[in-house]
Amino acid sequence: MAEAQERKPDPATVIGGMVFAVMLLDAEGCIAETNHAAEMLLGKSEKRLLGQPLADVVELIDERVIEHLEEPDASLVARDIRLFVDGQEHRVNLTISPLAAYPGWRVVTLSDSGRDDAAREQEGEAASLGAPAILAHEIRNPLAAIRGAAQLVARKLEPAERHLARMITDEVDRIARLIDRMQQLGRSTPEKLGPTNLHEAIRSAIATVRAAGNDGVEIVEEFDPSLPPVLANRDALEQVLINLLSNACDALRNSDTPEPQVSVRTRFVSGFAFSAVHFGRTVKLPIEITVTDNGPGIEESLRDHVFEPFVTSKKSGQGLGLALVRKLVRDMQGRIAHERDTRLGLTHFRVHLAVANREKSA
Repeated sequence: MAEAQERKPDPATVIGGMVFAVMLLDAEGCIAETNHAAEMLLGKSEKRLLGQPLADVVELIDERVIEHLEEPDASLVARDIRLFVDGQEHRVNLTISPLAAYPGWRVVTLSDSGRDDAAREQEGEAASLGAPAILAHEIRNPLAAIRGAAQLVARKLEPAERHLARMITDEVDRIARLIDRMQQLGRSTPEKLGPTNLHEAIRSAIATVRAAGNDGVEIVEEFDPSLPPVLANRDALEQVLINLLSNACDALRNSDTPEPQVSVRTRFVSGFAFSAVHFGRTVKLPIEITVTDNGPGIEESLRDHVFEPFVTSKKSGQGLGLALVRKLVRDMQGRIAHERDTRLGLTHFRVHLAVANREKSA
C-alpha cells in the first residue's frame, strides 16, 4: 500500500494530463494556472496566459456564463455553449467551480461538447439504424420483381403509353438507391483502415464533384503539404468528402450568394477539441479537414440535428447523406462537427482524423 502511494501521481501531474482544458482563476478573474490542453485551446503558452483576464483571451457569447463569471462564489455547469478564441468558434461544455477555502478563486474547465455524449449517441444511432437496414433488406426482393414486371408490361404497351412503365422503373431505381444508403448506414462492420494520403483523396473527391457540374461554384484548395498519412479507408474518406462538397455546392446553387465559393482546408491541430474516446481509450485526432462554404447555412432549427437520419432541408433530399458521413467518419475512428460562423457568414464542416501508425496499420 505504501509503495502504491509513492507511485501515486501528484495533483499537478493529474491535471496536466487531462485532455480537456483546466484553468485556475484568481479573485480578480485572471488566469493563475493552466494545463497543457488549455494552452492548446487558447493558442498561447502558460507563460503568456498568466495574469491575463479570462475575458481577454476567451470571448463568451452566453449571457448566463458571463453573469456567473462576474459572481466570484457562483458555480455553473453549462453544456454546448458557444465561445470564440482568436475569432474561431468552439462548442464546449463549461464548468465553474469556486474554491471555498480561497474566496473568489475558481476552477474553470472546457471540454468538447461532443465528447461526453459520443458513446451514447453512437449506441443510439446503431439502434435507430438497425431496423431500417433490416427493412431495407426485406424490401429489395419485391422491388426487383416490380421492376421486372414493369419492363415486361412496357413491351406490350403502345409507344405513347410506355412512359408510364418507365416511370415505374425509374421510381423503383430511386427507391433501390435509397435502400442502398440505408443498408450502408446499418452496416456494423467498418472497412479496413490504413495509411492514406489525405490530399490525394481530397483531390479525387473534388474532381468527382466538378465532373458532376458545380454550376459556377468555385472550389478552392488550402492544403498543408507537410501533413503525414492519416488513418482512414481511402474509399470511405472519398465518399465523406464527395458528400460534404456536394452538399456545399447544392447550398450555394440554391442561394443568391454573389461569389459562391467552397474551400477545402487541411491543417495539423492539437488540444482538447481534437480527441475522441474509442474503445475506452483516448485517441488523438490532430489532422483537420474543413469544408467551408459562404452560403446561407443550414436552417437554425436543424443545426443541432444535421447528422441524424432523415433530417434534411432539401425538397428532394432523403436526409441520409450527412448521417452516412458521420457513420463513415466514426468507422475511421474520427470525429465530425458542424459550425455556423454568423459573423463571417460561413458554414464549416470539420473532420478530425488520427495520424496513421505505419507499424500497426501495415
